[in-house]
Amino acid sequence: MRDYIRRFFIAGIMALCVGLLFLGGKHSKAAELNVEDLTKDWMWPADGVITDTFGTRHGQHKGIDIAAESGSPVYAVDSGIVSKSYYSQTYGHVIFIKHSNQTETVYAHMNERLAGKGQQVNQGEKIGTMGNTGDSSGVHLHFEIHKREWTVDKENAVDPFVAYGKEEIGQPVYAALNEESAQEVSAQLSQLGPGQTRILEHPTENAEILAPEPGQGEESVHIVQQGETLWEIARMYNLSVKAIANLNKIEQNKIVSGQKLRIRAENYERYAVKKGDTLTAIANHYQTSAELIKEINKLDTDIIHVGQLLIIRQNE
Repeated sequence: MRDYIRRFFIAGIMALCVGLLFLGGKHSKAAELNVEDLTKDWMWPADGVITDTFGTRHGQHKGIDIAAESGSPVYAVDSGIVSKSYYSQTYGHVIFIKHSNQTETVYAHMNERLAGKGQQVNQGEKIGTMGNTGDSSGVHLHFEIHKREWTVDKENAVDPFVAYGKEEIGQPVYAALNEESAQEVSAQLSQLGPGQTRILEHPTENAEILAPEPGQGEESVHIVQQGETLWEIARMYNLSVKAIANLNKIEQNKIVSGQKLRIRAENYERYAVKKGDTLTAIANHYQTSAELIKEINKLDTDIIHVGQLLIIRQNE
């Protein structure tokens, strides 16, 4: 009888352990975070150029690097609480922010920190400036995303491109806009009159939007200076070389110092890029060409970003 009770007791314990394992497995699965969904409204932490990506250096690089000039602003990608703010030999001046979506972000190698531990910060709030502190070989921001919390071995690190979409080394990124604010910018720009200037109410500094001079459809005269090229003049007025050459009935490379050129700003529209846009799709919508959009906006690649402002003019 005792042997029977002992066996029954052991069987019960084993069943309990199996049940706990099952529940634990279900709990872990349920607790998985979909970072892509949780971070879809985040902004980039800085303006600059991607100089390194996640997983390089034999898998030891657990973030991305964004390079710009020393002192460039660094922003909180989303609202949260500063969990750490200190200087270390590796990270240099670094700030950690815990967000309500169960993620923690890291901003390292900064020149200065503008937020302290325990401080509530809002999305787009300037928390520091880009620098070259700690174990760093040049001015840049090292940015990391971790599920739930940062750990010393960085076991919770995820590729920031999961949040922002795949980018490449050498690709410029902009902290200024996400999809929602892009629509807001479009609304503000639609109210700009010819020749007007407006400073957008937005976290990114120096976000000055200039309408081309002269105003839409108006004319002015440009006197060619020594050494100027038609390409440089076109850039000055946000026009294509072809537009200036056709208006003045000249060959595109035939201008001389002192020559007077008629400059006419064509009717244009400013377009804020939205998620899923491509240059070809935008060009088709406005009955123009992707190449003309690239020329007018001085784009060297076909890659565009959510919130990027493009000048659009229809092809004649």
